Amino acid sequence: MTNPYVPVLMLMGVALVLAVGGVAASAVIGPKRYNRAKLDAYECGIEPTPHAVGGGRLPVKYYLVAMTFIVFDIEVVFLYPWAVDFAALAGFGLVAMLAFLALITVPFVYEWRRGGLTWV
Repeated sequence: MTNPYVPVLMLMGVALVLAVGGVAASAVIGPKRYNRAKLDAYECGIEPTPHAVGGGRLPVKYYLVAMTFIVFDIEVVFLYPWAVDFAALAGFGLVAMLAFLALITVPFVYEWRRGGLTWV
């Protein structure tokens, strides 16, 4: 009998080799011709503006949109398998999902209060 974790460890090893190999190959094979245009910050084709003293401040709206995406993404990732196998999970699944939904309302309420859900 073999250990059931051997295939998982092998897959993790292959993934690690591919990830490190891809980064190493791009560093070795990739072109190394740097110029001023490539080293400048890219701002949608517009000439980069000078940064404010002290680094400047980014609007909170940017982070709220990112947080909205992450919250919806996490919610779908957990709700979809639960809905597919609802009958097998029975009462435990229902209680666990209600606890998850209670926890996921915290970032929704935070975003709502900060104005992240108003698209004006």
